[in-house]
Amino acid sequence: MAVTIRDVASAAGVSVSTVSRAFTAPDQVQPKTRQRILDAAAKLGYSPNPAARSLRGGGTGTLGLIVPDIANPFFPPIIKAMQARARHLGYTVLVADSDEREADELAAIAAVSKRVDGMILWASTLAEDRLHELAGRMPLVVVNRHVPGIPEIRISLTAGITQAAEQLKAYGHRRCVFINASRAELSRGKSIQESFEALDLSLSELGPYEPRFETGVHAATLVAAHDATAVIAHNDLVALGVLHQMANLGVSVPHDVSVIGIDDTLLASVSTPSLTTIRIDPEEIATRAGDLLIETIANTTGGAGRGFDAASPFVEIGSRLIPRASTGPAPAH
Repeated sequence: MAVTIRDVASAAGVSVSTVSRAFTAPDQVQPKTRQRILDAAAKLGYSPNPAARSLRGGGTGTLGLIVPDIANPFFPPIIKAMQARARHLGYTVLVADSDEREADELAAIAAVSKRVDGMILWASTLAEDRLHELAGRMPLVVVNRHVPGIPEIRISLTAGITQAAEQLKAYGHRRCVFINASRAELSRGKSIQESFEALDLSLSELGPYEPRFETGVHAATLVAAHDATAVIAHNDLVALGVLHQMANLGVSVPHDVSVIGIDDTLLASVSTPSLTTIRIDPEEIATRAGDLLIETIANTTGGAGRGFDAASPFVEIGSRLIPRASTGPAPAH
């Protein structure tokens, strides 16, 4: 029976992800710990090639990733970074797009699941019972969706949103609008509401809409009705739609209205004006999600999924505000 990465981790007294890093990113592991891992691997006869072992065991050597919208500029850097991480670990990545529709997500899962050893679902629209059923059949990790019993990557916007609220308050803003563009990520709107209320900032919500450029164009025309001087959008794409329509309406950003996005995509830095946004590091997400899925695969016996208890593993990714030209002092009345 082939020695697995889990066997090496157990023998060395470390986690599976630490074993992975010892072979693929040795500079990230303490020298003494890495030597202990290498000694355990040599003693057990372990070969650090997951793809070769998966072929012997009937696996595919492939990881699945399903994202809501592959055209959103937030996702290509994540996909590229995940492919690089997987390649270092001997895997390839198969990517599909759910378009934030349950039927399309189910179709993508049905097609991808036959070809992969495990899957990452981003902001899944599926009910919890369906996700538990899927996790019972194959290793599964969810991102931006909390489901008890399933390993998850948790993106915390708390720090970034708090910094955004603090900046707006310091600039003298009092009435703000949040453009909600997701039915799946309900926690995002709640987190923003709580952060703004803690600083006595009024926050009205528009939506939920689809997380697209056109949503920002539409919402921009509604902002004036709320007498708001600042807008925080669900993501950069929506925020760029706001900037575009504000210019068409003759509204000056940031002189009349300040605008903040979320994600810090490439477009945020080259827009006019450049977009203040909350940064989420795509490379960190890709690395941690890939490691968590591979660890989940390693902890699964016989290629089928297994149940996790309520304390199943999760990894939290932080955020921070990137101030640019789209935010400034509130207009004087």
